[in-house]
Amino acid sequence: MQTSQKRKVTVQEMEPNCWPPNLEQYCTLDSSSGLQNSSSTASFSPNGSPVSQPNNSCPMDLRRSPDNTCSPVSDSCVTDNEHDLSHMIRQLETAMLGTDSDNINVHAITASGRSTEVSIKSERWKYMMEVIARGDLKELLCACAKAIENKDMHLTDCLMTQLRQMVSVSGEPKQRLGAYMLEGLVARLASSGSSIYKSLRCKEPASSELLSYMHILYEICPYFKFGYMSANGAIVEAMKDESRVHIIDFQIAQGSQWLTLIHALAAQPGGPPSIRITGIDDSTSAYARGGGLEIVRQRLSKVAELCKVPFEFHAAAISATDVQLENLRIQPGEAIAVNFAMMLHHMPDESVGTQNHRDRLLRLAKSLSPKVVTLVEQEANTNTAPFVPRFLETMNHFLPIFESIDVSLPRDHKERINVEQHCLAREIVNIIACEGPERVERHELLGKWRSRFIMAGFKPFPLSSFVNSTIKTLLQSYCDKYTLEDKDGVLLLGWMNRAIVASCAWRC
Repeated sequence: MQTSQKRKVTVQEMEPNCWPPNLEQYCTLDSSSGLQNSSSTASFSPNGSPVSQPNNSCPMDLRRSPDNTCSPVSDSCVTDNEHDLSHMIRQLETAMLGTDSDNINVHAITASGRSTEVSIKSERWKYMMEVIARGDLKELLCACAKAIENKDMHLTDCLMTQLRQMVSVSGEPKQRLGAYMLEGLVARLASSGSSIYKSLRCKEPASSELLSYMHILYEICPYFKFGYMSANGAIVEAMKDESRVHIIDFQIAQGSQWLTLIHALAAQPGGPPSIRITGIDDSTSAYARGGGLEIVRQRLSKVAELCKVPFEFHAAAISATDVQLENLRIQPGEAIAVNFAMMLHHMPDESVGTQNHRDRLLRLAKSLSPKVVTLVEQEANTNTAPFVPRFLETMNHFLPIFESIDVSLPRDHKERINVEQHCLAREIVNIIACEGPERVERHELLGKWRSRFIMAGFKPFPLSSFVNSTIKTLLQSYCDKYTLEDKDGVLLLGWMNRAIVASCAWRC
């Protein structure tokens, strides 16, 4: 390995595209939309690898398999070609220690401040070489995030070149996640994270025989079923003696949660109560359904009719941030249940602006004097965490999800790629690439949600042992790596003991 004392690299020896970084060549989705007028659609090569253009920046010509995909020559996916590695070392040396044009002569430096600066850069260079030699994808991704935070664009460009050789949308879970995290970093540089988030909605299938991507995710992983079943269990228990039930769902989506609830309430001793559901939904969610809330009304009404349950559906086609008391059409004598399933983290809070809709909606719910309020949220801290810790938290949270998908669908399964791209990648890109109001994926940990509910005047409504046993029965049909923890009446669903989703209930 060469050191800065043995060889200096001149500006003329640098590849012409090493600065500024060529962002377009790293795109797995369409992060280059901020750089050129292109459509907001994902782009993949036929073999499932991220599309990239020929690269002249800090080249690392890894050995290629016949189908032109990256074929690692070692477990680290880092080339053992001495010439290629030496070339990249020279590039990184230039990026981190400077060029001859900087007129830096280490032996001639006498000022302690300048010596310290060069020493720090030298240590950074040596550390980066060790990271690259280890070929640890997680380390390299974090190093790239830190380089972006430090505005070290030479280093960022070179690390992205190396990372592009190591990620794949059809590889191992960490490679697939890495592809989308790299996309998030590229989008952050190109300021295109918001456009990617808006374009990668979960599209409806081409025909009625095919399931939507969201429904596939719903079936292959228990995360959504767990949330819906635990919330429904709390509602059934709270409403067991009521004759008129009004459920207010602040993000009704396709209404799937309420199909099983209608069946459960229909089986109650003494006959079913009358059920009224208020479905709150903004216009953009109609894209995933292929239509407006009328689709949800017809779907739920048909099930209620079959179960002989008196049913009414009230469509509130407005964003949750705009909901006021008059939009809910509360009627005297109703027993109210409020459902916050996977939606409160989309509400901006005091860290975003002056309008704290996250706490406002909790206070609005409290004013209704509900019998029960249910909360289902991902167990992650991506709201107020600074960029680099948020990047690491995103990696640690989503890797178990990608691993659990790997158990259910083959890696070359076309629908698996679509599910991950349209239903997970958009969230990952938004967390990494966006800031301020444009960053809408703002998860909080259970402890923070508990503080918010208590501050709004709620008390815990512990989930019963019956709900717990029902979830355990559900998990028996899935991989045994899923874990369930009952934490003081709060249920935590995880993968290999890493909590992924939390479900709890509250009362006045």
